[in-house]
Amino acid sequence: MKGRRSARLALALVAAGFLSCATPLGAQAFAAEGVYANEDRDWGVKPTSTLRTSGYHAPTPRQIPGGRVVRTVELKAMLDKEPRPYLIDVLGGGIHRTIAGAFWMAAAGAGDMSRDEERRFLEALAKFAGGDKNRPLVFFCSDSQCWLSYNAALRAITAGYTHILWYRGGLAAWNHADFPMSQSDPFAW
Repeated sequence: MKGRRSARLALALVAAGFLSCATPLGAQAFAAEGVYANEDRDWGVKPTSTLRTSGYHAPTPRQIPGGRVVRTVELKAMLDKEPRPYLIDVLGGGIHRTIAGAFWMAAAGAGDMSRDEERRFLEALAKFAGGDKNRPLVFFCSDSQCWLSYNAALRAITAGYTHILWYRGGLAAWNHADFPMSQSDPFAW
């Protein structure tokens, strides 16, 4: 219950303009109360522009070249406004609980996609974005030790999308914050 109250307080402060996760002050203020499930943990991994092709379950960097990391409280505030960013869950495997309203593109974060798979991935992004490469797209997977969302975000950045958000904390952080979730429904891509 304490985590929910902290999240609500942080959301209220962001909405009122008193605090921003994008500023160093905001990041420090959220470090104690509004950070969930290791979403901001420094694993000591350097950012890279190279797709990871194996060992997807491993510590990730805290930043992504050409994109921006978004944390739980900030993402929740973004989803409460219009236009909402598109949420893209790239976790592999079977049906699972995901962020309410997310599109589940199973295994779309694989680093070793075939040319055909990559083409289909980029066609799906173009549909989500409505041809607008500045449309906010949020990629996520299980947690801060999942490279699938990092890979998917890098692919979108390489394709020229300019407003790519990587939700590093993923499903673990969202669930820990007790924000709305629903059963995943695979999006055919």
